[in-house]
Amino acid sequence: MDWPGEMSEGRVERRLAAILAVDVAGYSRLMGEDEEGTHERLKAHFAQLVRPKIEEHRGRVVKNTGDGLLAEFTSVIDAVRCAAEIQQGMLGRELGVPEDRRIRFRIGINLGDVIVEEDDIFGDGVNVAARLEALAEPGGICVSRVVREQVRDKFDWQFDDLGEQQVKNIARPVRTYGIAFGASSRAAPPSRGASLPLPDKPSLAVLPFQNLTGDTEQEYFVDGMVEEITTAIARLQWLFVIARNSAFTYKGKAVDVKQVAQELGVRYVLEGSVRKTGNRVRINGQLIDTTTGAHIWADRFDGAPDNIFELQDQVASSVVGAIEPKLRQSEIERARRKPTANLTAYDLYLRALAQSYRYTDEGAAEAVVLAWQALAIDPSYAPAAVLVGRCRGLQRLQ
Repeated sequence: MDWPGEMSEGRVERRLAAILAVDVAGYSRLMGEDEEGTHERLKAHFAQLVRPKIEEHRGRVVKNTGDGLLAEFTSVIDAVRCAAEIQQGMLGRELGVPEDRRIRFRIGINLGDVIVEEDDIFGDGVNVAARLEALAEPGGICVSRVVREQVRDKFDWQFDDLGEQQVKNIARPVRTYGIAFGASSRAAPPSRGASLPLPDKPSLAVLPFQNLTGDTEQEYFVDGMVEEITTAIARLQWLFVIARNSAFTYKGKAVDVKQVAQELGVRYVLEGSVRKTGNRVRINGQLIDTTTGAHIWADRFDGAPDNIFELQDQVASSVVGAIEPKLRQSEIERARRKPTANLTAYDLYLRALAQSYRYTDEGAAEAVVLAWQALAIDPSYAPAAVLVGRCRGLQRLQ
């Protein structure tokens, strides 16, 4: 794809933006082999996955380009996370298509100054994103050096240095990096069974509920229930919720919640079922901490299906109200158990712990000193902070 980089002289509006360019690898070949089928599938991918993901991550689609599109984000982290979820989402959407006819996106991301004109953006920042996309492998993501520097500490992914690339219409070479989600050496997204890293806040996926009504025509009701619950939970600002499209790739499949959590990059999974008896509907739900396999919440809801939308709203609100405190408590407990990566801090904590078990004033005082030394090295080391509080309590009682 070629993006225009010039505009007429005069006063122009500029802004800094993260630019995401995406197109289909081998599009001409795919259209030549199956024009109508490729066109319809691509339209569905854009409508059901790509555009919703861009909107979910606070991006804006600037324009379509036939076999691709251009989008901009105010946050480069949002742009990279969006690209990763698009590539992950595509893994489950083409499984029934022969290997040589599968649609695979290539994505390029750049951070740069752009010229804004009506409903379009221009400039080298846009051109570089387009060239990076052309360098990406099918199913892969390529980013510029400035993008890599901005996000390298925000994700656990590896960035493969692809070297200086001389690209069309750009005078200077562009340092290019491929995002490696796992052990692969280039920008290939994870395959089924590979792990996505956990985001930097509590994360949850609402899996498709089982339809136990005995009526396949009730699938719309069950799926609508899950969508309402997902939307309601997504309103919790402190919680990262996987989009419905990604979670629904598991619909109708026997799944292992730990495997699902690894593939979607989430810590919690909400699953459930819907059963219908006479004029009553029963919805069962359970929340699972996938790191331990423990069920941290489970409940059931009964209602009449006379007003489906009212029942969906009621269940969604009840689920959110019930699981939010459980999630918060689970996160607090997880933070308390979180170890430190600094061996010196860990050594100081162990010495402090040994002193606290003396159960004397002197032992408690020495434990506090050692624990504070550990916290000075790692301020987020929760067990050391807890130990300080416990020793202070012992000192007051003695």
